[in-house]
Amino acid sequence: MRPIQVVILVVALGAAVAAAMLAMNMTGRGDADSAAPVQAVIPSEEVLVVSSDIPMGGTVGAGNLQWRNWPKDGLGEGYVVRAQRPEGLTEISGMIARSQLLAGEPVREARLVRSDRGFLSAVLPKGMRAVAVKVNAASTAGGFILPNDHVDVVLTMQNGGSEGAPATAVSETILSNVRVLAIDQKVDDPEDKKSVVAQDTATLELSPEQSQLMIQAQQMGSISLVLRSIVDSVKSAEDEKIQTGVNVVKFGIQSRVTAAQ
Repeated sequence: MRPIQVVILVVALGAAVAAAMLAMNMTGRGDADSAAPVQAVIPSEEVLVVSSDIPMGGTVGAGNLQWRNWPKDGLGEGYVVRAQRPEGLTEISGMIARSQLLAGEPVREARLVRSDRGFLSAVLPKGMRAVAVKVNAASTAGGFILPNDHVDVVLTMQNGGSEGAPATAVSETILSNVRVLAIDQKVDDPEDKKSVVAQDTATLELSPEQSQLMIQAQQMGSISLVLRSIVDSVKSAEDEKIQTGVNVVKFGIQSRVTAAQ
């Protein structure tokens, strides 16, 4: 066999091997593509969510809301679903936030209120009252008590002494675990604007009975607020049984004025 024939035979064999390998690769790829799993489609609904942070007392406008797909399995009670309320965005727009709303969370009407009156009366829970108390930085944990903190209220009175004995100061906790609605005119404190300043007035959320007790206590002595840990701010069944009040001496007869929490 001449050399040129050998060369041609070798080239032909190489081309045949290359073609076979290419055919095998293409067949294998087709099998892999056909075996690829089909991505499951998760059933969802369009839900009204907050598109930007809204502070407590802020007005919820159309620019703060948007419809967003939400898994059906994750729908919570009170969510505004577009299929059920197509005009939900318009209906919610203009309402007031009773607590801070964060971007991305679904809108719940229980956390909103519509009112054409003052903000504080709108955010007060049913049956509760807002009572202003004169305070200063020294009597508010050095000024670190902020709106939405929970505090104990301590009354300090001067116990009149007899001849030769000086008067003594007596302190007593008259209310426990009450919420601070506002400090001066401030009802919210964004994390990036926290500051420690002297305060003149704290507004507390109290029941009608506690309101009467607080007003009486302010006439009897000075009021101090004691900051509670956030862990202790959740009232338990035992807390509901606690009776708080103040001992009052009138015409030489001691009595105790109390208010159920």
